[in-house]
Amino acid sequence: MVTRAGRVPAIPTARIQSGGAGGKRVPARANPGNGLIEVMARYIDEILQPGERVLYSTNAHWIFYFPAILAWIVALVLFVLSRQTIVEGLVLLCLVGAGLVALAALYWTVKGWFHRFTTETDVTNLRVVHKTGFIKRRTFEMALDKVESVDVNQTILGRILNYGDVTINGVGEGRETIRTIASPLAFRSSITTR
Repeated sequence: MVTRAGRVPAIPTARIQSGGAGGKRVPARANPGNGLIEVMARYIDEILQPGERVLYSTNAHWIFYFPAILAWIVALVLFVLSRQTIVEGLVLLCLVGAGLVALAALYWTVKGWFHRFTTETDVTNLRVVHKTGFIKRRTFEMALDKVESVDVNQTILGRILNYGDVTINGVGEGRETIRTIASPLAFRSSITTR
């Protein structure tokens, strides 16, 4: 597309959130139907101050999908059992059970996805920002120079799968715990290393 002045407009970018050090920028997806560009702006992109840049970005860990994964496995097992048996009443019972468990698994899948989609945790060169929620939004921000200590709490499973809770203690600003985030040690390092 070329503007009236004969210049090609800049392509908007969308941030990809990752559990690693920072996100990378990629071109936004164009909607071929109406020529509009779709960009889902992240909260951090909306509140960055002049001269502020994102150093680290992480999200809720995929462990939020664990109940859904277990339910999908149970639904699959019940469905396979319904195909293996020849007793008519048992076939119907297994199929109904598989359907009900699949509905619960679908609910937990959507719930886990929505939680991950609406949760952002970022460290900039000036502050720590944590946002949860979509319509009912809860945010936490603390200036890096006000951070007194950062504590990481990981279970054995959390150590194996690389997730945990991070508690940020501030000087005169209280304490905030961010639960079940991916790569909590890297997150802590991004706050404490300056």
